[in-house]
Amino acid sequence: MSKNKPKAHILEIFSSIQGEGPYVGIKQIFIRFRGCNLRCSFCDTDSFGKSEGFSVDEILGKLSTLKKENPNIHFISLTGGEPLLHSRFLGKLLPKLKKMNFKIFLETNGTLPEKLMEIINFVDIISMDIKLPSTTGKTPFWGEHKRFLKIALKKEVYIKTLISSTTKEEEFLRSVNLVRDIDKDIPFVIQPVSAKNGIKPPLAEKLLKFQTLASRNLKEVRIIPQIHKILGVK
Repeated sequence: MSKNKPKAHILEIFSSIQGEGPYVGIKQIFIRFRGCNLRCSFCDTDSFGKSEGFSVDEILGKLSTLKKENPNIHFISLTGGEPLLHSRFLGKLLPKLKKMNFKIFLETNGTLPEKLMEIINFVDIISMDIKLPSTTGKTPFWGEHKRFLKIALKKEVYIKTLISSTTKEEEFLRSVNLVRDIDKDIPFVIQPVSAKNGIKPPLAEKLLKFQTLASRNLKEVRIIPQIHKILGVK
């Protein structure tokens, strides 16, 4: 019967610190899902790499082992790739994680609002990216981001906007205005990209300028780099 149980393709399950955003430094258990609906030019994860199929029970067993090794961990971070591509599987997994008293931390590109609706009741914290075309090399997702953020407001949410040397100021300001028009109290994180595949991080001068501009319309704006990259951990 176990062969008939639904499985999700998982790249890895591991414990580490949260390396991005306002929860930086907090120890979490990460479930990294395979696949993404985007392929951003700066992405630091091989979202389509070798994976293994895990059933809900197999994930619970792995998490129980990690929890015994790290009894003070209370967060499960759903990451990827894009975990919301697995929303139907998450609908079966997350209620059981809540029964284990885990807080659910969702890391998402913020482009799949309908998928978020399917699992919003089981999520505690949402780390939502706003994807800027001049950074990602992709088409804009302004409408999707707006719908997504309105749904995410049901829970604790913060915005993360990645900035590279090529990021255009007008696009950045549009992301700021999008958040302001929904709720100016939402924390807004400016994250410089890490250098990879010819992608260059922005100069400090640019980051500080963007922070000043965003702070005119939003209450909490922080510049936070990828700390796990600096430390050399996952």
